[in-house]
Amino acid sequence: MQDILLKLTHLLHPYYMEVAMTLVATLLVVYGDVVNKHIKRMLSPYHFVLRTLVFVLICAFGYGAFILFVTPFTKQLILMLPAMYQGIVIVSVFLLLGYLAEQRRYI
Repeated sequence: MQDILLKLTHLLHPYYMEVAMTLVATLLVVYGDVVNKHIKRMLSPYHFVLRTLVFVLICAFGYGAFILFVTPFTKQLILMLPAMYQGIVIVSVFLLLGYLAEQRRYI
């Protein structure tokens, strides 16, 4: 069993940065509407032009910056795990994100 887990880890190891970015982006897709609702509620008393400008800035730059800054931390979090469990944890987290997307009716 340990050999299988280590092989999975070795298969994924060269792609940890891409895996981390995919995890962060998927999390934003699943929960981005919650963030947008809070922003919409905060900006509701302001003028249409300001609300539109802030929304565009947050969607275009805010989410992109979030992905760029959080991805290295996510990769480091993966690397903190024991090597034998890194691959199975990555697969499990993707399955968990799929389950969460299903719960939120995205799938």
